[in-house]
Amino acid sequence: MCLVMADDCRRQGFELERRIFELDNKCASLRAEKQDDDYLQNASAILDKLKSFYRQGGESSSLPKLLQDYTQVILDITFYEENKLVDQEFPEDCSPFKIQQLLQDLTEPEVLAGRLAPGQEVQSVLGLEVLECLYWRRGALLYMYCHTLHQRKQWIKKNKATFLKCLQEGVRYLMRMLQVRNSVKLNDGVVFHDSATANFLAEGIFSDTHLLTMMYIGEMCFWAVKYEDCSVDSTERKEDRLHFRDIGTQILHKYVLACEGPLQGQGWNTENAKEILSILQ
Repeated sequence: MCLVMADDCRRQGFELERRIFELDNKCASLRAEKQDDDYLQNASAILDKLKSFYRQGGESSSLPKLLQDYTQVILDITFYEENKLVDQEFPEDCSPFKIQQLLQDLTEPEVLAGRLAPGQEVQSVLGLEVLECLYWRRGALLYMYCHTLHQRKQWIKKNKATFLKCLQEGVRYLMRMLQVRNSVKLNDGVVFHDSATANFLAEGIFSDTHLLTMMYIGEMCFWAVKYEDCSVDSTERKEDRLHFRDIGTQILHKYVLACEGPLQGQGWNTENAKEILSILQ
């Protein structure tokens, strides 16, 4: 039994080590394009630390910290790559492939954590904020892509099913981001200094990013409602499709209540949300 566990630990270490050195090569290649990029510099510094750890024969007991550092490298490198796509306004010829690659890269830390630490919950290995960030980044990437595609009317006419698939995938990622932390129940014995804080936590609103996520979901649901009646994907079961109208309405109601309630005067605009709600309802 002990030998099997030891073999598993060695296998885990080898797999993560291999990925770290692969990422190091990729980071070096990207830095050749832009040596002074802050995110690539940060990724390179973390990679140097990780490589040094393995060269000194690091112990597998440090697996959670290794995976967290590895994930930060993924986040930094993919952020640089995303910015390139945004700056280029998502070229039609290469964007689909590059986006799928980015989504795969941002999914890998969660997959690795589940495989290398099967006895632990992924969120306890990576941490709540890191897991939220992984979902947020995937959802926000698809939001930005769909925002650009939404302005290409001729493209959508020819690729409605693809557009709707991107919207559905993006909404799912953003909803998962909002669900990473369990909403705090007001009867959990937690003492709050004000009711606004209590209401935010009860609704699962923990940061500005959570609010922005709600607005993104609302917009993507609106785009989907606008086009979904015009396209039916026979390969997808009806029960697997998201109810965009219901989701968008529910999420934007929460957004408006938060922005016009406790956050009034904090710079959050509700005009677009209200306009979308008037159409969805």
